[in-house]
Amino acid sequence: QVQLVESGGGLVQAGGSLRLSCAASGRTFSRYVMGWFRQTPGKEREFVAAISWSGGTTYYADSVKGRFTISRDNAKNTVYLQMNSLKPEDTALYYCAATQLLSRKYDMYDYWGQGTQVTVSS
Repeated sequence: QVQLVESGGGLVQAGGSLRLSCAASGRTFSRYVMGWFRQTPGKEREFVAAISWSGGTTYYADSVKGRFTISRDNAKNTVYLQMNSLKPEDTALYYCAATQLLSRKYDMYDYWGQGTQVTVSS
């Protein structure tokens, strides 16, 4: 069992930056692939980024590649999403999630946090 708690969301102007954090409980955090997803009302949950258990492999959605960076600190049981050059279309509720296999598909993830809101004003 893994419990996830996101933080770091907020309101930022276009072009600004935010860093999201996701703190995980449990001693087996380092065995899990971690992902970030986002969702806006009426739309399906969208893949943003994922990172392997070692941090050696990362995946990004095309829409965020070059602007967002996913990283993890297994000693702190935490995964991060550094978001730069934010755009209004990045506005969403951002979730972190855990799974056993590296994937871009939300239905492959077993554990989810409650989400943190990111709002980018134009």
